[in-house]
Amino acid sequence: MSFEALTPVAFLRRSALVFADKTAVIDGDRRWTYAQLFDRCTRLAGALRNAGVQPGDRVAVLAPNTHVLLESHYGVPFAGAVLVALNVRLTAADLGYIIEHSNAEILIYDFEFEETARAIAAAAKRKLTLIRAGHDDNDQYEKFLAGAIPLTEAVADERGLLSINYTSGTTGKPKGVMYHHRGAYLQALAMAMHSGLSESSVFLWTLPMFHCNGWCFTWAVTAAGGTHLCLRKVDPALIWNHLRDSGVTQFNAAPTILIMLAWHANAQPLTRTVNVSTGGAPPTPALLARMAELNMNMTHLYGLTETFGPAVLCEWRRDWNAWPADKRAQIKARQGVGNVIAELLRVVDAQGKDIASDGATLGEIALRGNNVMLGYYRDDEATRRAAPDGWFRTGDLAVMHADGYIEIKDRAKDIIISGGENIASVEVERALSAHPAVLEAAVVAAPDEKWGEIPVAFVTLKPGQSLDAATLIAYTREHLAHFKAPKHIVFGDLPKNATGKIQKFVLRETARTLH
Repeated sequence: MSFEALTPVAFLRRSALVFADKTAVIDGDRRWTYAQLFDRCTRLAGALRNAGVQPGDRVAVLAPNTHVLLESHYGVPFAGAVLVALNVRLTAADLGYIIEHSNAEILIYDFEFEETARAIAAAAKRKLTLIRAGHDDNDQYEKFLAGAIPLTEAVADERGLLSINYTSGTTGKPKGVMYHHRGAYLQALAMAMHSGLSESSVFLWTLPMFHCNGWCFTWAVTAAGGTHLCLRKVDPALIWNHLRDSGVTQFNAAPTILIMLAWHANAQPLTRTVNVSTGGAPPTPALLARMAELNMNMTHLYGLTETFGPAVLCEWRRDWNAWPADKRAQIKARQGVGNVIAELLRVVDAQGKDIASDGATLGEIALRGNNVMLGYYRDDEATRRAAPDGWFRTGDLAVMHADGYIEIKDRAKDIIISGGENIASVEVERALSAHPAVLEAAVVAAPDEKWGEIPVAFVTLKPGQSLDAATLIAYTREHLAHFKAPKHIVFGDLPKNATGKIQKFVLRETARTLH
């Protein structure tokens, strides 16, 4: 009587009743109500069962932010199976590794990835069933659903496996992060609350749904009864069209995507406030100020694939609105405190002890609780290393302020040690981004015979702006200790991964060749 296993797919069952005739999904010129979405997702579950999928089996999906990937977040768990949402920017070889490692036997794929899907199937060591989704007569996905009887498999164990999300694999083979039903359910509710989702929300899918299951917004928007506005690709001009004409109320994106939008030719202040959540890197004060000009209210989030996406947010207090703009920006750039369903976060030293809350002592962020992964799939050793004492080590170095808010100073691997002095790349990047001609910047270490390491900056300028390296280096020296200023600056576009994060490992390789 007093217990029911928590699962995020329960949100769709409720919304199909409460918001039966409300638009749930918009994907191009196609629309579905919540009643129709529930029918399609349960038919997907039935179709998977007809195809031989049993509870616990893996189903992989290779698709952009379309209704197919969204429906898979419900249909696959309704069949009792485990969802493996694939990063569409990985190579066929990397995707093939994930298919093999996860033991997926079915691959649902978008028609754009026909060649990749065929290559994966040809290289597979066992039979891989392919189901093509597309808007033509050969739409196997629609035929797959049409002949199926709806199915909803009950969840027996709320800590059972819901999905496996693979890391990008930039420093080795991708690791499979195991999500449980309980964590996704609670995280979805936290995201709905913190981002202000409601029945009147129109959520624009700029964040990849394959990334941490869309930070669990795939389930959060449904829980609130909002509308999912699908977006096949990140196109700044199209996004601005939606922001003006489609009633968008919320969207999520990494700072690099926001930079593309903030200084786009179509950028104009909106007539209504749009709530934007960002994570992946600290937003610069310049970006925060620009987004405010455009009538976008930004919330800074922090998390990892291992924490179901955002585990931490900069919880804003109303009395801070009276502070000067520069001080507000300084506070807003902090990562903040644990979200409403998270355990109190910690910053610890090398021995696992809490550091002083003085805003200066550096330590590593440690997390635990319901929104932390079960572990890495088929990698017990990596799981033990990640949580040596029951607290997951994030690899991010931060300080703890007296008010309990944390502020990241750098990734442990991104700290630059020059002449025995520690230089936080984030601090240098902020100084560079404060220049009015700079769009975005990334700083990495380059080897140096005299100093051991020196900071090297890679900078993208705003459209129509020009700037030389000497002038920009001199500018940073006005705002930083001289030893922290970059010794070299390279102008151009920055390499990024599928979620908009700057690929610093690529920049490090380039920096090694500069002298």
